[in-house]
Amino acid sequence: MADWRVPLADVVVPEADIATVADVYRSGWLSMGPETAAFEADFAAYTGAAHAVAVTNGTAALHLICLAAGLGPGDEVIVPSMTFVATVNAIVYVGATPVFADIAGLTQPWLAHDAVTAAITPRTMGIMTMAYGGHPGDTVRLAELAADRGLTLLEDAAHAVGTRAGDHHAGTIGTAGAFSFFSNKNLAVGEGGMVVTGDADLAARVRRLRSHGMTSLTWDRHRGHASSYDVVATGFNYRIDEPRAALARRRLARLNAENARRAQLVARYRAALADIGGIVAALPPDPGTRSAHHLFTVVLDEGVDRAGFREALATRGIQTSMHYPPAHRFSVFAERAARLPLTDAYGDRAVTLPLFATMTEQQHDWVLDAVRSALAGSAARGAA
Repeated sequence: MADWRVPLADVVVPEADIATVADVYRSGWLSMGPETAAFEADFAAYTGAAHAVAVTNGTAALHLICLAAGLGPGDEVIVPSMTFVATVNAIVYVGATPVFADIAGLTQPWLAHDAVTAAITPRTMGIMTMAYGGHPGDTVRLAELAADRGLTLLEDAAHAVGTRAGDHHAGTIGTAGAFSFFSNKNLAVGEGGMVVTGDADLAARVRRLRSHGMTSLTWDRHRGHASSYDVVATGFNYRIDEPRAALARRRLARLNAENARRAQLVARYRAALADIGGIVAALPPDPGTRSAHHLFTVVLDEGVDRAGFREALATRGIQTSMHYPPAHRFSVFAERAARLPLTDAYGDRAVTLPLFATMTEQQHDWVLDAVRSALAGSAARGAA
């Protein structure tokens, strides 16, 4: 269906944002210049991170934090299966071995502290957590566990721009965090990512690896900070471009307001769904935390046909999705078989409903009406 009455996500780019991007193109400096430096400073201030390094996308950020943290062949890294595959791939990129662990519960689809504890072996060197849907989950407890066991905690914070656990922004709880600015994220610029860390040495390694292992960049030489460069590591071309950095700065200034709107919509969803049978809202709020509300997911009762439920919503123009097919089921990870009953159950029964900052109450009502109708139809078929 090409034109959804209510899409899963929506990105609105105001004319003022477009004008700002156009001005960058007119400037003639298109990569790794003043806008990138300013975006890094703004993002560090927003998250409270000591260091922020902008990169080409979230996957690059994940790769770089694994590499800069020193993970490699022979190391095991405990990771959720309930995540986008990039979280796991980044571990494989550096030659380390991903070890899948289960989620905390059927409505708590984040890496579970107890499951991680049980998965630790003498080869475990790290834990990669993921703030599913913008919820910090067990990250604080996992940081304490990592500290107790001498492990590195890395955070996939792709869903979590604006997420906080107590005084800490997501991505700053562990050794390093990776953010994504892909087109469906809360801070969307199309492509883009960020590494944050409180470790100056790790940040310096990420900066070198981002740009071919070079000791200085074109912008440094342009400003007279260096006249030449050395190459001290086998690095990558993971640089972000200036137009996207400029767009991200403008969107970052509006992020708190947009996340607050998402929070209102989520509260409205939760209140309405509490009276509907056959379904339960996932990602319950946790006192002392603030979610970015990147996703709103529900879990269907075992007797509800998920494919039929999604098709019923689609016929009314409501787009849905599934976040995510569990990674441990993918063919590429077949030799790393894992028994993850909660992850499997969530993967089979969860549905992602539309959520975006510009969503109207009328659109919200259309979704809720479609959900009620779909579940009523499912109940009627079950009783027949």
